[in-house]
Amino acid sequence: MNKKEEIYETIVRLSSELNYEVKEAAIILAAGHGKRIKSQKSKMLHEIWKIPTVERVYNACRKGIKNINIIVVVGIKAKDVIEVIGKRELTVFAYQPSQNGTGHAVQVALEKLDKDFDDGIVYVLPGDMGLLDEETISQLRKEFINTKSDMMVLTGIYSGDPGNNSYGRIIRVKDKDDSGKSSGQDEGRVIEIMEHKDILALLDDKPYKVKYDSRTYSYTKKELIENNEFNSGVYAFNYKKLIQLVGQLSSENVQHEIYITDLISLFNKHCFSVNAISPEEQYVVMGFNDKSVLKEMEAIARQKVYEKLKNIIEIYDPDDFFIDETVVEDILQLDKQNIPLDIKIGQGVYIGKGVKLNYNLELKKNVYVSGNVLFGQNIVIWENVHLSTFPNQTFKIGNGVEILWGDIIKGNIVIGDNSRIESSVNMTGSDEFPLRIGQNVLIKGTSYIFGSIVEDEVYIEHCVIIKKKVAKQEKKKGIIRPIRFYLPMPEGIDAIEDI
Repeated sequence: MNKKEEIYETIVRLSSELNYEVKEAAIILAAGHGKRIKSQKSKMLHEIWKIPTVERVYNACRKGIKNINIIVVVGIKAKDVIEVIGKRELTVFAYQPSQNGTGHAVQVALEKLDKDFDDGIVYVLPGDMGLLDEETISQLRKEFINTKSDMMVLTGIYSGDPGNNSYGRIIRVKDKDDSGKSSGQDEGRVIEIMEHKDILALLDDKPYKVKYDSRTYSYTKKELIENNEFNSGVYAFNYKKLIQLVGQLSSENVQHEIYITDLISLFNKHCFSVNAISPEEQYVVMGFNDKSVLKEMEAIARQKVYEKLKNIIEIYDPDDFFIDETVVEDILQLDKQNIPLDIKIGQGVYIGKGVKLNYNLELKKNVYVSGNVLFGQNIVIWENVHLSTFPNQTFKIGNGVEILWGDIIKGNIVIGDNSRIESSVNMTGSDEFPLRIGQNVLIKGTSYIFGSIVEDEVYIEHCVIIKKKVAKQEKKKGIIRPIRFYLPMPEGIDAIEDI
């Protein structure tokens, strides 16, 4: 099986049926690689807050419009992108083997809709807009329907120096044409998107003239440069009118590619209405072509999480922490119970998917927690501790537990209430051999414990215990006998000799 055959096999295997009773479909453009990102990985798989950008756009569509059909267009690194999304309801994949432009990608995607999808709305979104959210998608849908538009463009508002704005400008109909006549209901409609380089090529003393609905409108070069409204690459279309015109897109340009922006002039030529809206939060229209912008987007995502949590839990350093979005939602739900959480998050703490936090929990500097780790109450985890599970395992930490500096504890484990795991301890539990630590247990020194059962109130120091049961033994007067310096029999001793 060659590479192309593998891609088509993956598409068939991971695509699902669309629901043609729902007359809305989103096309996510994820075929490009992004040369300026300078990475072997697909541009669409670079992560913002640990989620690939294409998956973030997908999630925004799915949450923003109920039961929407989604078509993901893949190209470069197609299999990688498809497998990140995986098999999901109402989702199909379309393959664009040659990068012939955004308009061509839309043409490829529309081939996935059969004749049963004969009406409704089609949304087009770039796969690199990783800060796009469900509120913006809902807003776009609402405005498209309310204004009875045939096409709608989501725009951004540039807030910096106009001279540094290299985006394509949105040229709208003015309130009056060149003859001084009122534009009436046409005012504010989109005439075209003009690229920055084309604006710079204009003469300084000659206005740029454009016709719209048999009227002429003029724009000075200065006026166009200072126009701060730019194209985000997100669109909504009337499906019937899109189908009617998308085949007329041409590649007669310098790049010899088919561009979706050319649909604006085609829609206007056929007297179809083209409107535009800008979102409430401007960061949602950010896309990236290089690592520096991706870093900016990551910082915005972190700030959004911090703003949600800053008055609920204590985060030591707003610029240096990670809490998975599912855990953030759990914290917000806990807060609704109106009981103070008293959760403290130290600098550099990482809390991954699956973790369940609890009341009066302190995670000190550089603690790493990921997987199905379930915290009890009144717990302190000291610096540089690593707590994690493999998939389908559970790690339960009882109330009042304290885990000290640098410990590594992984796998299928239960630590009982009020136990204390001191520094330099490594513990592991597997599916076949889970680790069970009883209540009021003390483990200290350079110790390693795997797949064992440790009874309540046992004291272990400087031991290596593998697949053992450690019983509590009492001396006279109720003193519990400590377990110290236990080591298993060595293997391969014959290979070791004095120098």
